[in-house]
Order: sequence, then structure tokens, then C-alpha cells
Amino acid sequence: EAVAAEWMLEFACSCLCRHFAEQSRAEFRRWRDVAQALINGLSQIPPHQKKTVYLCQLLMRIAQGKNLGLKFETDQRISPLESALSFWTLLEREEMKLEKLHEDIRRLIQIQIVAVYMENRYFKEAAEVLERLFIDSESDKPLRVKLATIIKTKDPYVPLLQSFSYSLLISKIKSYIELFMKENETNFLIQEATKQVVSKGLGAAAWQNTPVEVNENDNSDLEIKRRFVLILLRDVLGQMQNCCLDVDSSLFWMYINCLLGLNNMQKVEENGVSSACSRRRQRWTHLEDLELKSGVKKFGAGNWAKILVHGNFNNRTSVMLKDRWRTLSRIE
Repeated sequence: EAVAAEWMLEFACSCLCRHFAEQSRAEFRRWRDVAQALINGLSQIPPHQKKTVYLCQLLMRIAQGKNLGLKFETDQRISPLESALSFWTLLEREEMKLEKLHEDIRRLIQIQIVAVYMENRYFKEAAEVLERLFIDSESDKPLRVKLATIIKTKDPYVPLLQSFSYSLLISKIKSYIELFMKENETNFLIQEATKQVVSKGLGAAAWQNTPVEVNENDNSDLEIKRRFVLILLRDVLGQMQNCCLDVDSSLFWMYINCLLGLNNMQKVEENGVSSACSRRRQRWTHLEDLELKSGVKKFGAGNWAKILVHGNFNNRTSVMLKDRWRTLSRIE
């Protein structure tokens, strides 16, 4: 369950980042609720997922930054953007490579905290939050003085606030998201499956009824990858109580086939040759036809992904199985 929860949180964060960047509000709200539920379910944050959790919390607050009626903290004085600033501080502590971008975003959040209060004509609150934002930092003193002067003018449309606008803040956050996603691209399922196989040794390989020599660093062998994923998903799903996904369902095997398809695409990029083209030139053998007929008899016509994984086919896809079955049906 812990492995599944970590993967789900990683995936939810990825979706949040994408929908935030695309400004897809409905989808962002949907994945915000998923991510928040997963975060609430953590007894403690795993060290390697701190940045993931902090980024999710940051995006949730930035997205609601202008909604002063919404409170994320028990202290009712804290606005969504002020709460976002606390998570941005936590993110900054987790990485040191992006000092300029960190500084730009921090300054923009600070300015917009004050600007949002002023836009709503809460000038007293703007002055109070200024005291909380700049406690003892000498480096931020010039900005503090400028903002204090702006608050006294009671004009939310002064050049400084217009130059460091909310739209610029969103743009900078998108830049950070892009860098975060590139840095944190992982094949999470494959990595976890590799650990499972290595920890179980020959027992895990024997589960597939085929002896396998596992090399943790060898990512080129599609068959080994397939077994890794099968072992992981069966292990995880077998341990989850009240699991709604049946490992014998076509949905499960369609998912496996999708993973295989992604791996095939990687092979195309590496070799510069389309495996799909080479498959189209292959003639169907008598043994493959027998495998197909046996699969249809066992699983039913239409369950091509499941038949593909269970059968012994020579570099075929589920679409090829469907087309071949149509041909065999006409012949017979």
C-alpha cells in the first residue's frame, strides 16, 4: 500500500503541475482533491517525497491566491498567498541550484500578498501582513520600505505592483514547474519493481514460471521489464484490501500492454527503426494462429490485450491480434 500511495502521489503531483501550467481549472481542482487526500493520508512525509508534497501544497495555494475568504491555516489572518510563501520557503531549503529563480518567486509572492489586500481595499491588513513578512531581514529592507510607502498611498495600481503582477508570478511558477518535472522524471513502477525482484531473488522469477537473470541496471530488455511490472502490480494489488482492480480483468492487462507500448516507443528512439513497420512485414505462423485461437477460446474475442500477454506471439500488438482474428474468421 505504501508503494502504491507513493506512486499515486507522484502521479497526482505530475497532473497538478500539468493542469496548473495549462490553466485547466476543472482538472486542476479534481487532481488537487486527489493530491490533498493522499497527503492527508501520510502519517509522515517520506524524505524523498518532501519536494513533491511541498510543491502540491504551493500550487493549491497559488491557484487560490486572490481568494482572501479561503483559509488554509488555522490562523485566520493568514491569506492563501502567505501560506504559499511558507511552502515556498520549505521548497527552497530542499534545493540550492536555482537561487535566481527562487529569489524572483519569493519576491513576487511577497509583493502579491500585499497587492491582493490592496486590490480588495484592505489597507490595514496590508500593513499588518507587511510586519509579518519582513521581520529581521536586512536584505529585504528596501522592498519593505517601498511596499510600506505604497500602502500609505492606498493605490493598488502603482507601477511597482503592476510590474510585479500576479500573471508574472504565475509565469515564474510555470518555469519552476518545468524544471521540477524534468529533474524528477522517473520510471517509478520499473524502479520499484526492480527492488521487488532483487529482494525476492529467484522466488520472484519462479513466480513467472521462467528462470530469469535480473540485472538491475539493464533497462533494454523488454521481457524483463514486463515481468518486473507484472510482479510489482500483482504484489501491490494482492496486498491492498478491498482492491477494486481484478488482476484477471482486461483492464489490468490493457494497462500492462500500455507499459509495453511505451517501452517499444523507447526502443524506436534508441534504434532509429520503427518496430511497428518491421512487425507489419512478419507473416503469421501456424503456431501463432493456434495461440490466437486458444486465447480467444479462453478469454473471449475482444480481450486482445489479455490474450497478447498470456500468449506466445512473435512481436505482435493487440491491434494485430484483432485484425488477424477477423481474417481467420472470414477464412473459416
